[in-house]
Amino acid sequence: MQYRSTAGNAPDVSLEEAVVKGLAPDRGLYMPERIGRLPEDFFRRLPSMSLQEMACEVAQSLFGEDIDPEKLRELTAETLNFTIPLVEVTPERYSLELFHGPTLAFKDVGARFMARLLGYFNRDSGDRLVNVLVATSGDTGSAVANGFLGVEGVRVFVLYPKGKVSPIQESQFTTLGRNIEALEIDGTFDDCQALVKQAFLDGELNDRMMLTSANSINVARFLPQMFYYFHAWGQLAATGADMENIVVCVPSGNFGNITAGLIAKRMGLPIKRFIAANNANDVFYEYLVTGEYRPRHSVQTIANAMDVGDPSNFARVLDLYGHDHDAIAAETSGCTYTDKEIAATMKSTLEETGYQLDPHGAVAYRALTEQLRPGETGIFLETAHPAKFKETVEGITGAGVEIPARLAAFMRGKKQSVPLPADFDAFKTLLLSKA
Repeated sequence: MQYRSTAGNAPDVSLEEAVVKGLAPDRGLYMPERIGRLPEDFFRRLPSMSLQEMACEVAQSLFGEDIDPEKLRELTAETLNFTIPLVEVTPERYSLELFHGPTLAFKDVGARFMARLLGYFNRDSGDRLVNVLVATSGDTGSAVANGFLGVEGVRVFVLYPKGKVSPIQESQFTTLGRNIEALEIDGTFDDCQALVKQAFLDGELNDRMMLTSANSINVARFLPQMFYYFHAWGQLAATGADMENIVVCVPSGNFGNITAGLIAKRMGLPIKRFIAANNANDVFYEYLVTGEYRPRHSVQTIANAMDVGDPSNFARVLDLYGHDHDAIAAETSGCTYTDKEIAATMKSTLEETGYQLDPHGAVAYRALTEQLRPGETGIFLETAHPAKFKETVEGITGAGVEIPARLAAFMRGKKQSVPLPADFDAFKTLLLSKA
């Protein structure tokens, strides 16, 4: 299958080239040339399928023309060697717990799949060194760093905003060493993302180094995220629930997660509609209301992984719907919440249901609670373990949060990072010194 740029001014490329390059030369994002519908038989079988079985079939429909079937089965099995349970919070609202992977965040799925796919494409490249650039507002950095740790022929540079990720998140990518280098940028996530994008367009850098991205701008990062939407639907169907009116609410920052869900719907997944839940960074909500997209600097919130003022994957949403605002609004609604509202939701939900939300899941749970209509059943994405935001969660709810052993191990490591200003020349100089 070929992959085309959302900007429309670059030649179509193979899956391998799309994965290795990350960003198209016209600054567009790659999208598959076609999105096929899965057969009805797949959905009949889905409630009885394992996570790995389901993912293999979905992956085959996406990547089967480019990867040997047995190798694709191996890649999906290695990626998804953990559970993704659907947990009932109330009779109408279910949490899809995406924090049971190695770094306890949803990005383990996409990052692990991409690491294995890039390793597969790099297998016969001799001494080719691929340099992965990734900007993170929290969980992306840890998932990518741990997914690529020790992968031969790959070096990872994690750019993160100084003082704007939780200490536990920071420890997950600054203590690894080996082929992982952490760059502490004196700025915001948007500054980090801008540095990465500019690097891909710099001729000298690309002549000297092979660069790719592991943010959700990379097709190998965001497309596998659709696996867990199918899995959630299958788990709910297995309970005998009414599947006619299923609504999915996604805490949204850079919009890779919800874009993957929208593509799953295009492939036939029977989701009635989506809700894009925002914190105070509400450019998408504003777009839905006004029809105008006005990106701006992000603001810091307690749901820090969603602190994005110019979401990259908005370009993919526009592309998927032919830039038709009404078509987008027909299938996706939005909302926006302040830190005070997020905190109140975390506290009241724990008191009323016994379920502990992290700040990002709280945004989605509140949106689902407020927007779910009679006769609908809602699924919200709980994207990270509450322990990753231990101080925030405990300060709000007053209840202790136990740190899982995997997180505790990261926190015992020694921080290794390089401080940099939010300046491209400084970033470029550092990269060239590593060439």
